[in-house]
Amino acid sequence: MTAGASVAASGLVPADPRAVERADAVVAGLGLPAGGVAVADPATGETVAHIPDDGVDEALAAVAAGDAAGRDWAATTPRRRAEVLHAWWESLVAHTEELAHLITREMGKPLAEARAEVKYGTDFVRFYAEEATRPGGGFRDAPDGGSSILVRRAPVGLAVLITPWNFPLAMATRKIAPAIAAGCAAVVKPATLTPLTTIYAVQLAVAAGVPQDLVRIVTTSSASAFSEAVLVDPRVRKVSFTGSTGVGRRLLELAARNVLRSSMELGGNAPLLVFDDADLERAVDGTFAAKMRNGGQSCIAANRIYVQDGIADEFVAALAEKFEKVKVGNGFGEGTGLGPLIDDRAVAQMRALTDDAVAKGATLRTGGGDHDGDGHFFPPTLLDHLPTSADAASTEIFGPIAAVQRFANEAEGLARANDTEFGLAGYVFTESLDRALDVADRLQTGLVGINQGVPSNAAAPFGGIKQSGMGREGSAEGLEEYQSVRFYNIARRARR
Repeated sequence: MTAGASVAASGLVPADPRAVERADAVVAGLGLPAGGVAVADPATGETVAHIPDDGVDEALAAVAAGDAAGRDWAATTPRRRAEVLHAWWESLVAHTEELAHLITREMGKPLAEARAEVKYGTDFVRFYAEEATRPGGGFRDAPDGGSSILVRRAPVGLAVLITPWNFPLAMATRKIAPAIAAGCAAVVKPATLTPLTTIYAVQLAVAAGVPQDLVRIVTTSSASAFSEAVLVDPRVRKVSFTGSTGVGRRLLELAARNVLRSSMELGGNAPLLVFDDADLERAVDGTFAAKMRNGGQSCIAANRIYVQDGIADEFVAALAEKFEKVKVGNGFGEGTGLGPLIDDRAVAQMRALTDDAVAKGATLRTGGGDHDGDGHFFPPTLLDHLPTSADAASTEIFGPIAAVQRFANEAEGLARANDTEFGLAGYVFTESLDRALDVADRLQTGLVGINQGVPSNAAAPFGGIKQSGMGREGSAEGLEEYQSVRFYNIARRARR
């Protein structure tokens, strides 16, 4: 490693043993097998549990069970669906600590962030419990007066939901809750890196009244075999995937065979623009949140940070000071601000991006370096004057590296922000309302955070454009992704 000081194992915040014991008690109650696919704690590398390594037969059995359960569920009333979702939400909230401890144990994020994820994840369940009783539709006369048009919504059918590892509760509830609200069954394939939280959440759902086979979980070491089997099954009518653009393209190819309704939340390369007139403290705090939430392991993490020349020096100095105060360590440690990355590959990528940037002329302001000891740790790293030739200038970083580039004027900043095939999230920091709205309108992204670093909300439509995907999650638009629109043309007496 050519840049920065090493992160010594002795400098890491240690875990609270009582918190680890509490997490392991929840794991023990899941009833998992003794063998199968190992789930490891990224802070220590130790195996936490094993999950079944389901094959194609088990996946198709889940499809069959879900199809049967879904036919009955589609006939239930919106009120019934809402009541079940409310009961699930109440159970999830009551088990906040168990869920948060599971998230930290299998994913590594600090316990405070895990609790925030539980709040975010449960918000989707509550939102769709409320939205279930407000089904869309309409009634209107045809323009020629010869008929009336009745528009109704129906469940789209059995949905296959494929979730990522970085938010194991929120990414599951964001898909499962609208499916249940719309009247659909679901087969859920969580990431094998972090399946435990999703398994526990679905167990709570069944205990709260969700029919046993309405939501089936399939865990497997072969994601491709799973997808190639279930997405061509005629009983499946919907697929929702969160993950890389490359995998999303392959899933869309499979979905095309049976013309499945598809929602794809794919790769991001979020630009963040800080203009000269920005409030410095708010811009630094917002950038820190947009970059460091979940250790930068988020599809909407600020990736390409563009700072206008007039404020850049102050901004970088203030952000460096904030980075240097972050405590790195076990997510169960007191005061930990940054936990481990998910695996060794993620750490290797951070090292490579940092080394490449420094070799090509970037200034390392803080961070970089190796970690001595167990776990997958990498420190908060700030690079300034990042050249456009550096890999970090175009690669989705997905880790705790903030790479700052400078720009002279609004036109240049916007042009560079939009110079990517991706279009998920963007950020704008300015004290001018006109500039904020104008720049937001011209950013080629599906969502924009204006003077804030965490724009996601259960009541808002989340999703991207260009190579970042299609469809929306959250909000009323998210419910529509699980519904088919039908209309009845009713003959009427001719009007004079």
